[in-house]
Amino acid sequence: MKILVTGAAGFIGFHLSEKLLQQGHEVIGLDNINDYYDVNLKYNRLKELGIAQSAAEIFNKSFFSSIYGNKFSFVRMNLEDREALPQLFKEEKIDRVCNLAAQAGVRYSIENPETYIDSNVVGYLNLLECCRHNKIEHLVYASSSSVYGLNEKIPFSTSDSVDHPISLYAASKKSNELMAHTYSHLFNIPTTGLRFFTVYGPWGRPDMALFLFTDAIANGKPIKVFNHGKMERDFTYVDDIVEGVVRILTGSTENRELYKIYNIGNNNAVKLNDFIEAIESSMGQKAEKELMPMQPGDVERTWADVDDLIQDYEYQPNTSVTDGVQKFVDWYNGYYGK
Repeated sequence: MKILVTGAAGFIGFHLSEKLLQQGHEVIGLDNINDYYDVNLKYNRLKELGIAQSAAEIFNKSFFSSIYGNKFSFVRMNLEDREALPQLFKEEKIDRVCNLAAQAGVRYSIENPETYIDSNVVGYLNLLECCRHNKIEHLVYASSSSVYGLNEKIPFSTSDSVDHPISLYAASKKSNELMAHTYSHLFNIPTTGLRFFTVYGPWGRPDMALFLFTDAIANGKPIKVFNHGKMERDFTYVDDIVEGVVRILTGSTENRELYKIYNIGNNNAVKLNDFIEAIESSMGQKAEKELMPMQPGDVERTWADVDDLIQDYEYQPNTSVTDGVQKFVDWYNGYYGK
């Protein structure tokens, strides 16, 4: 199966590409390698997949992997490029698409709204058009738990109302779901939206809590604990997430609704202070905490109801926070030579 993975230099996209390649699929990785966070981390992820930085720096030209050969190719491209993206689809004869490319970050969206519309809405529309005109068998795309906004019902269910987002990032993800529904309805394209819940693990993003906390503790700096630590998150280890994505992406689309939405998480809310304790235990160091108020666009608690994903795909996250955090800390120490 030939699969396009957008956001392939990103955290989840890198792990997904690696898993698909290990299973024998042919993967085309696409990413614009923006500078929202350290681009060297993105280049090093690609290096793990056999793509040299010198190749990844060139726009709109495909390069094969030095590890996986012609099973993996990478192209640096903006999703909103209305000439290059359709040409890529025309040349590659893609079977299925997993769209993980997006401008990430809730807080960043408050200061940089245009970036989110360009990537998450305009770019996404361009991708939908390419799927429409190239008979793509299945589009799987990243939504987010942030669409639930200030929802107070716990755990969050896909049947809950998501009409009140509290950040532009969340609004852009909700728009993706609505746009996918339209294209499924009008053009009979199978689409599946995945509402991710706080993914963490090796090669994780530097703007996420686990990375920020680990880095601060390792360097003897205080950690910023928002809402005075009264937060809960459905922390989900990246391997569990990827296992679910692969099952959906490569599974049969027969006898299913054209448009589907799933939560994908660990099915458990973890107190932020417990998460911090797991980091401290893994590092053998205590954190100096700087208690902060709630940040704009943030929510106090998330928890995914994943019963329908378990029922339809036998999805079963099984990595404990203790084990997952230890694996991240081990990676961090190796990557930064701590």
